[in-house]
Amino acid sequence: MGEALQKHDVFQAIADPTRRRLLHMLSEGEMPVTAISGQFTMSRTAVSKHLRILAEAGLVKDRKVGRETRYRLEPEPLRELERWLGYFERYWDNKLMALKRLVEDDGE
Repeated sequence: MGEALQKHDVFQAIADPTRRRLLHMLSEGEMPVTAISGQFTMSRTAVSKHLRILAEAGLVKDRKVGRETRYRLEPEPLRELERWLGYFERYWDNKLMALKRLVEDDGE
């Protein structure tokens, strides 16, 4: 019927630089957790915790392949974030254009 309630929102999930790095890595394609954790100096348990937060925010999905857990990026929440930020980009573009007109008018 409905999706499960997310424990972390996208903003919380991407606030951490480690999780942003994980998303960047997974943008290249699905990876097993062993390969992912090999890219970090922290423990595999710590990497798994970051992946779990990303999964709870809907940013990654995991699946079992034999005894291995693989993760892949789920970009849709990032698209929603992009749309939300796009509104503010237009707002600031409008404000900057108004400032430019004001400065140019004062110069005449």
